[in-house]
Amino acid sequence: MTNKNQLKKEKCFVTGCAGFIASNLVERLLNEGHEVIGYDNFSTGKNEFLSEAAQSPEFTLVRDDLLNKEKLSEAMFGCDFVFHLAANADVRFGTDHPGRDLEQNTIATFNVLEAMRVNNIRKIAFSSTGSVYGETEVIPTPENGPFPVQTSLYGASKLACEGMIAAYCEGFDFQAYIFRFVSILGERYTHGHVFDFYKQLLEHPDSLDVLGDGSQRKSYLYIQDCIDAILLTISSAKEKVNILNLGTNEYCQVNDSIRWICEYLNLSPQLNYSGGDRGWIGDNPFIFLDTAKINKLGWKPKLSIKEGIIQTVKYLENNKWVFEEKI
Repeated sequence: MTNKNQLKKEKCFVTGCAGFIASNLVERLLNEGHEVIGYDNFSTGKNEFLSEAAQSPEFTLVRDDLLNKEKLSEAMFGCDFVFHLAANADVRFGTDHPGRDLEQNTIATFNVLEAMRVNNIRKIAFSSTGSVYGETEVIPTPENGPFPVQTSLYGASKLACEGMIAAYCEGFDFQAYIFRFVSILGERYTHGHVFDFYKQLLEHPDSLDVLGDGSQRKSYLYIQDCIDAILLTISSAKEKVNILNLGTNEYCQVNDSIRWICEYLNLSPQLNYSGGDRGWIGDNPFIFLDTAKINKLGWKPKLSIKEGIIQTVKYLENNKWVFEEKI
């Protein structure tokens, strides 16, 4: 991967290209002069997120599933670099469909790796998660921190993906950039508690249902800061397997985010808590990642958690169509 100051142009393959994070990445890659092949089955992706990319002659969209190994390998032919961001990210309802994380995360990642091997592509960036740390006792959590028992099927499936990627790096001379994200916010965000809170307040501004007791401590990162970190790492990190936490040097309580959202909207709803220190099975009551490693590469986020949340609410205010399928 090259940065925008270099002349070399690369052909990038982006899975989940019509999703929140990947569609933003696609636009950035195109703006920096790369050719992009986007691959998505549109199970959760949206055509509207690709409206700008679709205007570029350097963008090609392939509508198919990562479980279709033949089509995947064919679509990946001639690419130089793979950004694997497609995944089932529904942590909350993971136990309602236990096979989904295995199929859409772990098996799909194996298929991506095999398509890379067949096509002689050796570089991959992968969107993992801070959930792989489970309910760690080491806070803030570094990349080499201890791994306790896994508490979510999503986290377990992502950890399995990381293991396979590392094994392919060793066995087939791949180079990998594995990013353990906190929750990402910003333009095109359509899944998570800020989305759910705003949706509720649209429907009934006088009351807000909150899972847990509101004391859960969470970390968030603005989407453009996330993409900055990914591209900087790819241009700077040189190890065979590069694993980096992506987040800010702060966290907030769910109650903080509620206050910020309500202050921005000038609302004072009654808060109805379900109770307990977590909202669902696998909900980690405290997520705060140590970002010293990515900071040493020269990256730091431009937006605070509060600023990222407000930016997200502004986007939702101006793009209420994203609720049409969910209301």
